[in-house]
Amino acid sequence: MKNKILLFTFLILTFATVKAEEPVRFVASAPATVILDKPFQLVYSVNASGKDLRLPEITNFEVLAGPFESRSSSYQIINGKTTSSISISYTYTLQGTKTGTFTVPSSSIVVDGQKYNSNGLSIKVLPADDASASKSQNNQQSNGSSTQSISNENVFIRTSVSKNNVYEQEAVLVTYKLYTLVDVVQCVNKKMPDFNGFMKQDIEQNQNKQFSYENFNGKNYGTVVLYQVLVYPQRSGEITIDKANFEAVIRIQNKTQARSIFDDFFESYSNVNKNIVAPAVKVIVKALPANKPSNFNGTVGRFSLNSNISSIQTKANEAITIKVNISGSGNMKLIKNPEIKFPDGFEVYDPKVNNNFNTTTSGISGTKTIEYMFIPRHAGNFEIPSAQFSYFDIEEKTYKTLQTPAYNLQVTKGEGGENTVVNNYTSKEDVKQLGKDIRYIYTNPIELQKEVSPIFDTLIGWLMFIIPLIITSILFLLFKKQTQENANIEFVKNKKANRLAQKRLKLAQKLLSEGKKDKFYEEVLKAVWTYLSDKLAIPVASLNKENVELELTQKGVQPALISKFTDILNTCEFARYAPNSGQQEMGNLYNETLESISNLESFIKKA
Repeated sequence: MKNKILLFTFLILTFATVKAEEPVRFVASAPATVILDKPFQLVYSVNASGKDLRLPEITNFEVLAGPFESRSSSYQIINGKTTSSISISYTYTLQGTKTGTFTVPSSSIVVDGQKYNSNGLSIKVLPADDASASKSQNNQQSNGSSTQSISNENVFIRTSVSKNNVYEQEAVLVTYKLYTLVDVVQCVNKKMPDFNGFMKQDIEQNQNKQFSYENFNGKNYGTVVLYQVLVYPQRSGEITIDKANFEAVIRIQNKTQARSIFDDFFESYSNVNKNIVAPAVKVIVKALPANKPSNFNGTVGRFSLNSNISSIQTKANEAITIKVNISGSGNMKLIKNPEIKFPDGFEVYDPKVNNNFNTTTSGISGTKTIEYMFIPRHAGNFEIPSAQFSYFDIEEKTYKTLQTPAYNLQVTKGEGGENTVVNNYTSKEDVKQLGKDIRYIYTNPIELQKEVSPIFDTLIGWLMFIIPLIITSILFLLFKKQTQENANIEFVKNKKANRLAQKRLKLAQKLLSEGKKDKFYEEVLKAVWTYLSDKLAIPVASLNKENVELELTQKGVQPALISKFTDILNTCEFARYAPNSGQQEMGNLYNETLESISNLESFIKKA
């Protein structure tokens, strides 16, 4: 009994941990489109510690800086299974030297003595903005922060169709794309057209939409596809796709006079809404030619047809299946099942249909599989005629008729005799296997087992009752303590100060990788001021360098660490007046900020 108790306790209080290993991935990433003479980031990421990173010879691009190395790691324990991951990034700053589309070959790195190659990249370099367009944009941005200053030249939506002149039932891709010179936070559709005269099929969009550059009318706009739909015209003539209404949320910088440094920190931007109308477009639809086959049902595209039969030699009363596959691309949802005229005396069941379609921007493609099942009820030689399928070939502009081969079926007399059936029967249930309900007498030796008494009113049963009660009491005390701590606002701010600072510094690291200097220094400055205010319990109204130095000195912090925080604040405040500060200096400031906050955390915990 004692051993059972120990085993039960061990199973409750312990669990096994297994470390999962991931395959090495070495990936290169960069924007798909960049602007001439403007820096951009080329990032190589690997999920393991590597060495000997070798870049290929990069032509048509100038390497301005790099590599800047950054590391991150994470650990997870799920159901007793421990998983860990590491990510190392090497960032280069490049700049296009001429317009065109160029490739960056793959790079290599060595991990645990094995060489790994990254993927190659294709980058399109757009021309710089026209001088007149840039001047007009700057004048508009300096007029204020009202919605009137955000003109239709700064942000608009274009409606485009893949084809303007099509046949009936031919797929047309309609795309709504946003073009912007301002910071658009969100853009959602308020009212889409009804697409009268069309059958439509929505295309699933990636939820994580990324902006890319596109040169339009001499300006480089940030663009993103908002909505795409495939439409199939149902009649001939000129059909209009009506206007669509979208609402954009635009982030603009306030132009009001700042009353303090905190007004500049926390109230420097605001969001405004702007209604954007996407223009209507017209599509010219041609009628299909008049010489339509008799079995044509409106299918348009390009297709192939094949079939197979499960057996051409069988016995009466045994089931046979014929599978017909229609593959290709077009308006596949309009495809009807080809008709097969089975001989009299066959019992025919409703066909089973399996649609395996894939919807992309190029149309609907895939395979439609129709399975015909039938049962011959008497012996003989029978011919199953071919099935026909007609469609309009959109490439060759003509009708085509495909057909399956005819099958000669030899049916011999079944074991149970013949049941002659002279009519076809449909809407039948699937064939069921009978005779499985008989259970024979069990003749093997029977092994008797000792009756197991219930664990209630035993020591193990009491432990199963007491242990959860003890755990519940401990959790209640812990939650009660946490509630009391949360009631102390200063304690909560002090406890969460480091986590909030780390969150802001992660955003600053992202801005660093994007080369946004002003926003980077602004975010670092916010992180440091907010951290010191929460950690030292200094109200925002009384927060300044003198009070911070005095509070840190009273806590016994080393003068070198106090001086380090003062240098960080001074560097961030005067960074906008330092035009020569580059990626290296920003990276050093980021690392110094992380190190200073970490050192102060360690000192306060020890104290």
